[in-house]
Amino acid sequence: KASGQMFDDAEYEEGDAEMPFLKASEMQRAPASSTSKKAPSKPYDHSSFLKPIQFGDSKNLHVGQSVYAIGNPFGLDHTLTRGIISGLTRDMQSPGTGRFITDIIQTDAAINPGNSGGPLLDSEGKIIGVNTALLSPSGAFAGVGFALPIDMVRSVVNQLLVEGRVQRAVLGAILAPDRTARMLGIDKGLLILQVVPGSPAAGAGLRPTFRDNFGRPVLGDIIVGANGKKILQSSDYYRVVNKLGVGETVELEIIRQTEREKVAVMLASNKQIERKIQEARQTILDGDKIEFNFDE
Repeated sequence: KASGQMFDDAEYEEGDAEMPFLKASEMQRAPASSTSKKAPSKPYDHSSFLKPIQFGDSKNLHVGQSVYAIGNPFGLDHTLTRGIISGLTRDMQSPGTGRFITDIIQTDAAINPGNSGGPLLDSEGKIIGVNTALLSPSGAFAGVGFALPIDMVRSVVNQLLVEGRVQRAVLGAILAPDRTARMLGIDKGLLILQVVPGSPAAGAGLRPTFRDNFGRPVLGDIIVGANGKKILQSSDYYRVVNKLGVGETVELEIIRQTEREKVAVMLASNKQIERKIQEARQTILDGDKIEFNFDE
């Protein structure tokens, strides 16, 4: 939706309007003059030509279902492409934070540069996702596109409208990427590299990786379970945490040295520990650069 002012053909302002979609033919109704005369507020039936899109339910999608993508690929506006849902519950890693975005919709409806932000519709014209990315070695569509599920988008938009930003529930720990953990001999689970001071992870007593007096690495806690779900890799962890809100508790199962323990952690907002998060992301572990993901 976009908020703005509407004017009639006589250049009288008709009040505020929320415009989720506006056809080009309707936009031509506006006069060429840039000046307008303020008129007393009068009722106006915006529903005569402004129709808000209906929301679908991204929880009940299935592979093989027909979908339609709308966007402006390569600047070609009002482009509609058709395809099916090729896969569900896909994961995508944020290039900025390393945090995984989970439960993404995969489609073979053509998505190209310029489609991002456009709707993905079902056969009833309801929005079920927002086109966001494509997977291609050339940069052009190669049959694999991705859309954020509409349930996730609605949650984010509601936070933006109320808070002005998105608050995510975080543990407050630097987690080793799966590749790094495997190189260290950890074949399943998430290794904690560092715990942010003052974070929920610190309060729960989670232990980070460090070097002893002889410079040998001592591995920190390894997360192998969360709320009863097995954690084999990063995406498994984020699939659990992404569904939790600030103030909710996650029960972690960890391996500490050779012992298994369970630790309950009340998640905090990334906004509450933002400065400490930024400091932690710049951390170099005793001079050794170690690639890491940050739980934010």
